[in-house]
Amino acid sequence: MTFCLNTTIIKPENDAKIKNAIILLHGYGGDGKDISILSLNWKRHLPNTIFLSPNGHERCHVNPSGYQWFDLTKEDPKYVLAEAKKAEKKLNQFIDEVKKEFDLENEKICLSGFSQGCMMSLNLGFISDNEYNCIVGFSGKIIDQEYLKKEKKVSTSTLLIHGDSDEIVSPNFMLEAKDFFLRNDLKIDTYLVKNCGHHIPIEASSIALNYISKKFNHL
Repeated sequence: MTFCLNTTIIKPENDAKIKNAIILLHGYGGDGKDISILSLNWKRHLPNTIFLSPNGHERCHVNPSGYQWFDLTKEDPKYVLAEAKKAEKKLNQFIDEVKKEFDLENEKICLSGFSQGCMMSLNLGFISDNEYNCIVGFSGKIIDQEYLKKEKKVSTSTLLIHGDSDEIVSPNFMLEAKDFFLRNDLKIDTYLVKNCGHHIPIEASSIALNYISKKFNHL
C-alpha cells in the first residue's frame, strides 16, 4: 500500500471491514502523526473506519521537522492561493489512490483538518466533482472566498469548530465562513469552544465525532 504522500494509517481493529474513511490533514508545521491522535478516541465509535493522515507535500519553511500544505512566509494572497492549488492537486491524487485502494467513493469519505489542514479540506470538499460525506474543520478559514465561489461544484455538509480565544487564526474567520456558506446556499454547522486557543480540545473532538457518526450512519 503506497501513496503519493507519506501517510500514518490506522486501520479498523480486529480486521473489521472498511466501510468508511476519514482523511485527517495536519496544520502548518505539523505532520500526519500529530493529527492522527484524533483517531485514538474516534476509532472506538467508528469500528469500520480507516484513518489516513498524510504528511504535507512540502517541508515547512519555519519548522523543517514538520510539513506544510502551502507556504505562509509571504502574505501575498495570490501567492498563497497559487501554493494552495498545488497542494489541492497533490491531495486529489492522494484521495484518488485511497479510493482505489479501499474501494470507496466520496460519499464514504470524511475530510477533516486542523488550521491549514482545515483550509485545504474546504477547498477539496467543494471543488470535487462529487460530494464527500462531510467536512469537519478545526480552527481554519476559507483561503480565498472568490476562488471557492467560482470553482465550487458541490455542497458537502460541513462542521466548523473554533476556539473563541484562538490567537493564531481568529475565530472571526469561522463567522466569515458561515456567512459565505449561508449566502451560497451551502450546508454549514458551527461550534465555538469557550476559553479555547489554537488547538483541538476534548470538547471539540467529541462534537466532531458525534457529527461524523451521524453522517456515516445515514448512509
